[in-house]
Amino acid sequence: MEYNQINAEIEQGIFKPVYFLHGENTYQIDKIANKLLISVLEEHERDFNQTIFYGKDASVESILDSAKRYPLMASYQLIVVREAQHLSRTIEYFSPYFEKPVPTTIIVFCFKGKKLDKRKAVTKILSKEKYLFDADPVRDYQLPDWVLKCAQNLELKMDQKSAVLLAEYAGNDLSGIEQSLEKLKILKPKDNFINVELIQKHIGFSKDFNLFELTDSLASFNIKKASFIAQHFGRNNKTHPVVVVIGHLYGFFTKLMKYHFHARDLSPNQIAAKIGVHPFFIKQYQQASKYYSKGKLARILSELRYYDLASKGVYSNTISDEELLKELVFKVMH
Repeated sequence: MEYNQINAEIEQGIFKPVYFLHGENTYQIDKIANKLLISVLEEHERDFNQTIFYGKDASVESILDSAKRYPLMASYQLIVVREAQHLSRTIEYFSPYFEKPVPTTIIVFCFKGKKLDKRKAVTKILSKEKYLFDADPVRDYQLPDWVLKCAQNLELKMDQKSAVLLAEYAGNDLSGIEQSLEKLKILKPKDNFINVELIQKHIGFSKDFNLFELTDSLASFNIKKASFIAQHFGRNNKTHPVVVVIGHLYGFFTKLMKYHFHARDLSPNQIAAKIGVHPFFIKQYQQASKYYSKGKLARILSELRYYDLASKGVYSNTISDEELLKELVFKVMH
């Protein structure tokens, strides 16, 4: 089952007797479960026909007993099993029910953080009956497109740069991205258009002082700006921990090294998929490749490993975060 397909069917009143939602994308799991909670039953039907279990406290027997009951003055009864991953050791006992579910019962399992073993019989049954939904995480390079889609669902408009900036700020917190967009929608922007300035002003960071701008200044070999941002990060280590900054730079330069090996043989979109970035960033990598050869990148990656250890006090406890980052950026760009 696909996420958009499930949502479309629910909106049309087409329900499956079993939804087994498993994986790391807890946002999608919660969204599907909550959509079913508001869609299956009318408000006056919920007292007698809606049951919520929690995997840590519930037993297989109690869930099955409820599932085998019939609805009272309603077309369906709805059962949601939250935190179903706590039932992983006993999930096989649901197999007979999954093969022959009660047609008037809709049961939803929210199995978060991991997936069922594909080799198990219960997984094969769920897959065969098309009751299984793989809630896979959104990869970093897919985030800007996800932001654009989320904005569209909220009847907002965004350009690619704004989507990239919001994704860079929020990271893989899909719920946080949605909340940020809802916050921006309340401001009633002109023509419902979310731009970079609006994000910078209301989401809580300055354009000149974020990781996105640091890598951008390094990629364009803007020594003055990169040094300025490094100094700011060093002076504000609570909001910009040095280990996070170094980790981000290590990821950027590692991908840039990969770019060098694929630049001649693949198209920009193919390279983006290969190195794990959004196609929007390929121009940045293309530009950076002019300033950083493979040999220089090898030295930079070595320096980053050294400064990562230095930031953790391996070599000396006397150097400040500000001096450490300024020194690191200087060595990267010289």
